[in-house]
Amino acid sequence: MSFDIVQTPTLQAVATGDEQQLVEDLQDRVEAAAHAAEETAAVIEAAAAQGIAEQNLASLKKAERALNQFAKETGEKLGVLRETALDAVIQSAASGDKLDFKGLSELATLENRSRQATRAIERLVERLLPMALWARLREESHAASTRARALEEIAQERAERVLEQMREAVGEEMVLPVDLSKGVSGALLARAADLKYRAVQLSANADAVEKQLGR
Repeated sequence: MSFDIVQTPTLQAVATGDEQQLVEDLQDRVEAAAHAAEETAAVIEAAAAQGIAEQNLASLKKAERALNQFAKETGEKLGVLRETALDAVIQSAASGDKLDFKGLSELATLENRSRQATRAIERLVERLLPMALWARLREESHAASTRARALEEIAQERAERVLEQMREAVGEEMVLPVDLSKGVSGALLARAADLKYRAVQLSANADAVEKQLGR
């Protein structure tokens, strides 16, 4: 190591002089720390709750698609069935036979099913889907906040360990400024900040849905 303290009073110590290797090693350690955060009990619990909320929303969307398909097909059948049933009544009346209302009975059953399907779709669209979306947004926001806290805790632990290892150098120099923002701890804090920002956005979206629901 060669430097002139007069010309270079501010020093930066790096693990290797190979910049590319330094970037790769830093990224590997950041990913390892992020993986450790994902394995904490709080993050696992929050992720599970988010998964349940996402599955519930997906199931309701599937139900909406199925009901819309049923309503479409039923509408097409009703158009044909109405004409057939009325023609049967007219023909039976014209022939002087007993009036044939069997087709109308089937028509009434299908019309009732169509009405109930429409009501189910309305309930899904107006209430159940918004509530499920609200729940998913809340859980996703909570999960993001939980991940952020886990990353911050790991960054704090790493920073404390680094400072402990530098205690002897500090004792020698008395004052030794340390910028941890460029290392693993700083990268973890940057990720945590992004997660917290996302959590705030998701929470705001959930508030908007809640307002629409009038809760």
